[in-house]
Amino acid sequence: MQSLMMDYPLTLQHAFHRAVHIFPRKEIVTQTDGEPYRYTYGAWGERVAQLAGALKQAGVVEGDRVATFGWNTYRHFELYYAVPCMGAILHTLNIRLFAEQLVYIVNDAQDKVIFVDGDLVPLLEEHADQFPSVQLYVIMGEAAHATGKLQPSVDYETFIGSHPTTYDWPRLNENSAAAMCYTSGTTGNPKGVVYSHRSIYLHSMGVCLADGAAVAERDVILPIVPMFHANAWGFPHAAAFVGAKLVFPGRFMDPMRIARMIERERVTVSAAVPTIWIGILNLLGKEQIDLSSLRAIYCGGSAVPQALIEGLYQKHINIVHAWGMTETSPLASLSKLRSYQEDLPSEEQFRIKARQGTVLPGVDFRVVDMETGQEVPWDNQTFGELQVRGPWIARAYYNDSESAAKFAEGWLRTGDVAVVDEDGTLQLVDRTKDLVKSGGEWISSVELEGLIMGHPKVLEACVVGIPHPKWAERPLACVVPKPEFADQISAEEILDYLRPHVAKWWLPDDVIFIEAIPKTSVGKFDKKVLRKQYEMYSMSQD
Repeated sequence: MQSLMMDYPLTLQHAFHRAVHIFPRKEIVTQTDGEPYRYTYGAWGERVAQLAGALKQAGVVEGDRVATFGWNTYRHFELYYAVPCMGAILHTLNIRLFAEQLVYIVNDAQDKVIFVDGDLVPLLEEHADQFPSVQLYVIMGEAAHATGKLQPSVDYETFIGSHPTTYDWPRLNENSAAAMCYTSGTTGNPKGVVYSHRSIYLHSMGVCLADGAAVAERDVILPIVPMFHANAWGFPHAAAFVGAKLVFPGRFMDPMRIARMIERERVTVSAAVPTIWIGILNLLGKEQIDLSSLRAIYCGGSAVPQALIEGLYQKHINIVHAWGMTETSPLASLSKLRSYQEDLPSEEQFRIKARQGTVLPGVDFRVVDMETGQEVPWDNQTFGELQVRGPWIARAYYNDSESAAKFAEGWLRTGDVAVVDEDGTLQLVDRTKDLVKSGGEWISSVELEGLIMGHPKVLEACVVGIPHPKWAERPLACVVPKPEFADQISAEEILDYLRPHVAKWWLPDDVIFIEAIPKTSVGKFDKKVLRKQYEMYSMSQD
């Protein structure tokens, strides 16, 4: 029997119209150098329409790529909807990429227009002559240090100012492209992921589910995770769907400014990588700041140390471990206590919350042996590669004929190594390339890092495998002490702290203390830099 349901397209236009017509008085706030910039969804909707009109007049047509190079701001949020709702494709550029990667991405995507925040103009000017496809630059805000190399260019407010506050939105196919983002390119060239209207629509509903992030109209959401990478984990789109108040940090990412924003705006939900929350926890040990409005902070990008979960719990802050990738839109799993786990001892609850948790409805997963390809048992011990599929999971990379190995038999091979417990919850033990294989046995660098960061004198820790003449690889721990303990901690102290928790052969060969751990463009530990720096370390110590 044929379905009798309406053929209703799942596009971002639905979220846009809901936000504008049902929640016009709800607020959107952006931190600036001075007082925050405030307006409403109603005013936002008018400016989104003006922006769409300006893009159309500038020659942007359906399927064109319109790039952004900017911070988390109200203007960036206007672009999040104007571009895809008029039929073009929003391409968010990572502002922290290496120059050669940035040039490669702009040219691979064939961006037609680039919107750039004023203070970031100098970063683009260095490469302006290498962007042949770009026909217009739109400058968002004052560009005090610009040299004029971006041509032709126009100020954002001038660009949209003369256009009507209404727009005749086209009817769109839900499977048409809405946005694209490139992976952070840790090895080789970055890969483009293209999101459809349908995939973003369904991902947004997943974020709003009670067992997702439970985003609701009454929430005040602060997306610290950058809008230029992986859709800011879906929170800007989800907020528009339900009419939640949005708070954008702009370029102000230091712990004090973030904490004050949460306090002032009474933020209920925020999202960021672990390094941000480590900084917040450290700040709360020194300052009296009221963060009681927070009902949950969502954390991903890299594994959340259990010590961070416990430390924030002691400050009455609930941190929820999330997992996803650029290829998964990105939210794919969350770690929340199940109903039958709420009476467990606190230590056991912390252990559960440190897992990557349960995949969202709409996401299928399997964990397979990396040699045989068979699914591993759910015994919480057997390692395997995590693979996922679902309506907001990519099935191929943009303009890449070599995608087949990554997308096998309808599954995305994530490159993450995981174990599964009897409840079907996931714990990532490492990336396939970051596992340390010592004497034929696997050592999880992530688990070691989490344990080391539980030491009260440690701020951050990163473990890498380095070559060894006998064991092939051995773990080396690179540790950043808390500032007040910089000269009061030793390698032996760290090893003594680890001994009760891991097998003897898991113990790092050495612990070295460094001032800072190098980070990738999205705030993850950059292990390839440390591996390169210390690749001869083990051999030189023998």
